[in-house]
Amino acid sequence: MSNAIFPTLPGLAWNVVRSPIWSTRVQTTVSGKETRTADWVTPLWQWELQYELLRDDATDELRTLMGFYLQRQGSYDDFLFQDPDDNSVAGAVVDSSADGSTTAFQLLRSLGGYPEPMTAIDAVSAVYLNGTAQATSGWSVDLSTGILTFATAPASGSAITADFTYYFRVRFKEDEADFEKFAQALWGLKTIHLMSVK
Repeated sequence: MSNAIFPTLPGLAWNVVRSPIWSTRVQTTVSGKETRTADWVTPLWQWELQYELLRDDATDELRTLMGFYLQRQGSYDDFLFQDPDDNSVAGAVVDSSADGSTTAFQLLRSLGGYPEPMTAIDAVSAVYLNGTAQATSGWSVDLSTGILTFATAPASGSAITADFTYYFRVRFKEDEADFEKFAQALWGLKTIHLMSVK
């Protein structure tokens, strides 16, 4: 797994498309009754990004993005992507009722009530037990898994929440990218797709 971070560049268009993807097997009987089986417990995510302007000058935006793509060898290597609109939570519920003996908890973010494990953490700024911030000496986080571990198990019934920022672990979806020159030293990338990986 690579810890390379997708570059943040000013030419990204406003119309970013983000899609959750599930995998469901559907078997239909001759009577029309269906049996559905969900293959995954969490979705994959896909982003469609468009770069309207990449300058090939001293700013090196074109070479930065093209070089990053080449270093990943297209869809071969994974990397970290921080969605500009979906990268942080404050007061995220980690566990609503600790049992008094468990010390390790998965960091989660909630989308409309759907709790999704976050496994590529950028930074954790605070951890709370029943709304009270805990000293950083009392907990640690594995940034590559999103597992929050307390030095001492929280008391039974404690509400655990946290403030943190996160990445998505992704890869390029395709093995080719069409960089297009439209003026002197000005390029664009009409579409590039990123796909989350587990």
